[in-house]
Amino acid sequence: MHLYAAADGAVLSVSGTTDDTNTRRHLDGHRIECVAADRRVPERALCGTFDAGLFRTTDGGETWHAVGTDTLPESVTSLAVSPANPDVVYAGTEPSAVFRSLDSGETWTELPPLSDLPSASSWAFPPRPSTHHVRWIEVDASDPDRLFVAVEAGALVRSLDGGETWRDRVPSSKRDTHSMTTHPDRPGHVWAAAGDGYAESDDSGETWTTPTEGLEHGYCWSVVVDPADPHSTLLTAARSPMRAHSTGSAESYLYRSRGDGPWERLDGTGLPTGSGATRAVLAAGVSGGECYAANDHGLYQTTDFGDSWTRLDIPWRDERRTASGLAVVG
Repeated sequence: MHLYAAADGAVLSVSGTTDDTNTRRHLDGHRIECVAADRRVPERALCGTFDAGLFRTTDGGETWHAVGTDTLPESVTSLAVSPANPDVVYAGTEPSAVFRSLDSGETWTELPPLSDLPSASSWAFPPRPSTHHVRWIEVDASDPDRLFVAVEAGALVRSLDGGETWRDRVPSSKRDTHSMTTHPDRPGHVWAAAGDGYAESDDSGETWTTPTEGLEHGYCWSVVVDPADPHSTLLTAARSPMRAHSTGSAESYLYRSRGDGPWERLDGTGLPTGSGATRAVLAAGVSGGECYAANDHGLYQTTDFGDSWTRLDIPWRDERRTASGLAVVG
């Protein structure tokens, strides 16, 4: 096991086994927004912060150094690595813009402005209504030229040419998308977890449906698909932003859907859910059924895709903080 987590108020590099881990902790004191890595180059990872730009490690988390300081703004809110080339990395920022690096994060170029899209005048992030940001970038696992970019809040936009041009939101898409995923064994399919509900597309984002039978909570945060089964999905959700994020009033849940069946709520599996648990961030593992989750209680692993979870034995502070990112590399 080797993963990077934006959790517990820092960026963590965790390796080893479930009950025998080696953990390195860095960037305490910064507001960590996102983390990205690729299993083809497991010693390299990137971490975006709200207040200090972008950091990179090239030694498996031993040290982290600022990169892109001459190009990127101080608020880097999302990251994604191309499935075609691990040296190609995308970064989303606040205000909403997308940057691309062709040298694994050393240098960056801003792609054509998202603000030129017709819907941009309506974008706004409710807690800071005078601005907005890129919450998620998904590079299609079956077509690396196809990008999905979620602006929080206002639009899910697309590019079919690696970010050279942008297509505005379509009427059936969600407007407050928090995370997305794609799967190499299910080309054209996209899963989206949004504040205004859950959605899927089977035509690369041209149209969207809302398969929500059994889903009792509409504020969706993180979605992941089984590495070995592109018809099995895990989703975290709550009733409202406060129930999802606020440790004082948190109440969030984990759901699973298989095949064309309805969503089932997974309670009592070892992953803290319900009253007192913030929404978990999910990330698929390497093998079938393997998934990781991070919330305010710790880091957890499942090898049976949600039936049971084990808490990783790593140092964890008593302070309860929401998690913001996970990247599994081994």
